[in-house]
Order: sequence, then structure tokens, then C-alpha cells
Amino acid sequence: MAEYLLTDGIEVFGILRPKSSRANISHLGQAIALYEVELTAAPEVVKVIREIRPELIFHLAAQAAVGKSWEDPKGTLVNNIIGQLNVLEAVITTHINPKTLILGSQEEYGMPYPEELPIKEENPLRPTNPYGVSKVAQDMMGYQYFCSHGLHCVRVRPFSHLGPRQREEFVVPSLAKQTAEAEAGLREPVLRVGNIEVKRDFTDVRDMVRGYYLALLKGEAGEVYNIGSGKPTALKSVLDFFITQSKVALSVEQDPSRLRHGDVAESVCDHSKLKAKTGWQPEIPLEQTLGEILEYWRQRKRE
Repeated sequence: MAEYLLTDGIEVFGILRPKSSRANISHLGQAIALYEVELTAAPEVVKVIREIRPELIFHLAAQAAVGKSWEDPKGTLVNNIIGQLNVLEAVITTHINPKTLILGSQEEYGMPYPEELPIKEENPLRPTNPYGVSKVAQDMMGYQYFCSHGLHCVRVRPFSHLGPRQREEFVVPSLAKQTAEAEAGLREPVLRVGNIEVKRDFTDVRDMVRGYYLALLKGEAGEVYNIGSGKPTALKSVLDFFITQSKVALSVEQDPSRLRHGDVAESVCDHSKLKAKTGWQPEIPLEQTLGEILEYWRQRKRE
């Protein structure tokens, strides 16, 4: 997101949790101004919002891993809900009204029925995990603050998105990392997987953040927009990509610890509402994204 905004000539300020890693943004150098702030600490949030007085807020901070939300449901709910509450309250306290992006998730929809695919914004919300519940709360909070306080909140529900610096706790970078480690002789040539029969809607993260930007600038306050490719991809085909691209022969084993409770069989996005409003559509093909993710992990294993 920061990279995209910088290319558009926007002055970017970022908030990091104190003592958190800066590895994923180290290449940006001094291009963005960073503040170490705990979003669950309201006075800290008010102080930084008062100093910056932003015109645009992209509220992307969250505990974003579904698996971790099962391990720590309370921490996920507190972090995601209270963090956003403090941002919106700080906006009110400092008497500003920036355009604010509220980040929901496909996980809000939970388990869609086959006849509901592709998923439209009007689809019922049936979250099947604590992370999805936290995202429903953030989504509805954004709508409530628009209605009750007149804040310019635009809500989005992104579907699965991928990129080279994504953390390994997510399935695709995990597969890429395992492949790179096997090639480097750092692990046995076995890919350990969860449920590979599911189908997901994958979008390159660069296309995704462009969608965030267009939604915030051109979308209507109070409205919600799906963002995703509109194409279902079987996780098994992603696994096959890494197997065929690997420089060593790989086998596959299912790891029970990687199986999720209430895993959704198929999730695919209808992004026609966003396209009609902003002209957005995905541009980067999935194979290019997967190839770049694999090269990223190969480079890391050579370092």
C-alpha cells in the first residue's frame, strides 16, 4: 500500500506496533514517516492522528491469520475491533473527517451456498471463524460511524491476495518457502499441506491495493465493495505449480495441524459493483504472482 501511494506522489505516514519488525518495508528507506503506536491504546492514537491530520486513512492493521484467530480468539477480537474503534474515535476527537478505508474480508461471508456464487455484497454474512467475526464487527462499525457521526468511511471486503513479502503463516507463501528450502537442501523434499481441495479467489496484492485506493477515492461513503479476481482457483493447482517449478522432486503429505475448522469449500468474488464505480479490474495473472513469490523465497534462502 505504501509503495503504491508513493508512486502516486502521496506523502505517506505509517503506524507500527512498538518493537515490531520493519523487514517488509526496509526497502522504502526514509520515504515514509513511521510512528510506533499501539492502536489499542487510545491516547497514543489520538496523539498521532492530531499530529498528522491525515486526508486519507487506510486502516489495514489487524491480526489477519485465520489459524491464529482459533488459537487466540480473544486477542484477535480485541486487537481488530478496539484498534479500529480507537482510530475512528481519534478522528472525531481531532475534529477532522478524512476519507477512511475500513478493511473487511471475504471471511465475513463464511460458508456461501453454491447458488450464491459468485458472492455479491448483499450476500448474508455467516462468519465461520473468530477472524471473520472480528471483520464483521469492523465492517459494521465503519457503517455505524458513517451513519452516526457522518464519517467518510468506505468499506471493502477483499478476497484472498498474494505477494512476495506475505508472511509464511499463509498457505501460498508457506508452500513457496517449503519448496525453496527443499531446493536448498534445508529440509526434506516434502510439501506439508492442509486441505488442498478448496477453491479460492486469488488476486495479486498490487492489484488489490490499487483497488483499495480507487474504492476510497471514488467509492461512496457508507458503501461496501468486494475486491477480488472473480476467478475460483483450486488450491491443488497452486500446489501443482510449485511442484512443477521446483528444481527437486517433491512429494506431498497432509499435515493435520494445517487443517482449519469450518473451511469453506469455494469462495469467489463478484467485483462488478467496484468495477462499475471505479473501473477497477485485476491485471496481474496468477502464474506471474506465484512465480515471483517462489523467487522471493529462493532469494531469502540464498542469503
